[in-house]
Amino acid sequence: MKKPLALLAALAVLALPMSAQAHRAWLAPTSTVLSGTDAWVGFDAGMSNGVFIADHAAMNLSNLVITGPDGAPVQPENLHQARYRSSFDLHLTKPGTYRVANVMGGVVVAWTLNGTTTRWRGAEADIAANVPAGATDVTVTRSDSRVETFVTLGAPTTENLQPTGQGIELVPVSHPNDLVAGEAATFKLVRDGQPAAGLDVTVARGGTRYRDAPEEITVRTGADGSFTVTWPEAGMYWVNASVRTPASGDQPAASAQYNGVMEVLP
Repeated sequence: MKKPLALLAALAVLALPMSAQAHRAWLAPTSTVLSGTDAWVGFDAGMSNGVFIADHAAMNLSNLVITGPDGAPVQPENLHQARYRSSFDLHLTKPGTYRVANVMGGVVVAWTLNGTTTRWRGAEADIAANVPAGATDVTVTRSDSRVETFVTLGAPTTENLQPTGQGIELVPVSHPNDLVAGEAATFKLVRDGQPAAGLDVTVARGGTRYRDAPEEITVRTGADGSFTVTWPEAGMYWVNASVRTPASGDQPAASAQYNGVMEVLP
C-alpha cells in the first residue's frame, strides 16, 4: 500500500512529475542575464510533456518564493494563471543574482476507521490533530519539491544561493547564470542539507517540438552530490532529479524532486 501512497503524495501534494516520463514542471524566464541598473524579466510556469511547451496545465504559484541578491524577499508583479501556463513579472532593482523558486512540501496520511479508508493532506505538524483516535493502518508519506530558476542583473552573486535544508536543492559550484555552450559546468545536489549521492540527473534542452530526437543527457551525482554537464549548444535547459525512500523505523516514506531551469549562452 505504501507505493501507491507515494505516488498519491507526488500527485496530490505537488502535482508534479516524479520521472522523465511524466509531465515536467518548469519555471522559465524570458532572460537570465541582464545589464544596467534596472530591468524587468517575465516568467512562464507550467507542467507539460515537453519542457517549456505549455500544453498540459498551469503551475500553482501560491508557494512562489523570490529572494533578492541581498537575501531579502522580492514580490512578483502581474501574476496570472491561464489554462496551460502561469506567468508573472519580476522587477530587478538591485545588482546581483535573484533566486526564483516555487517550493512545495507536506504529507499525505492514510488510515482506516470503521472499515473506511480516509486520506488527508497537509503539514506534518498537523497530523495528530487530523488523524482520529482509533485509526488503524496509518501510513504517512512526506513530499518535497522545488521548481526554480535564477536571473542576474550585472555581475553574478552567490550570497542568497545557499541551501535551506528542505528537500533536494542545487548548490552552485559553477554559477547558474554563467553557462556557455561547449563548456563544462559543475553543481551539487543536497537533500535536506546533506549530499545527495547516486541520483540520476536529467538535462533536457528546450525546442523539442522542432527536433526529431529529445537530445537528453543523463548524469549521476557523486558521493559529494556533485555532477558535471558539458552543454552541447546554447539554449534554455531543464534539469531534473528525484528520489523516493521507503518508510524506515519511525521515519515515513518520502519523495523529493528538483526541477531547475538554466540558460546556456553561445
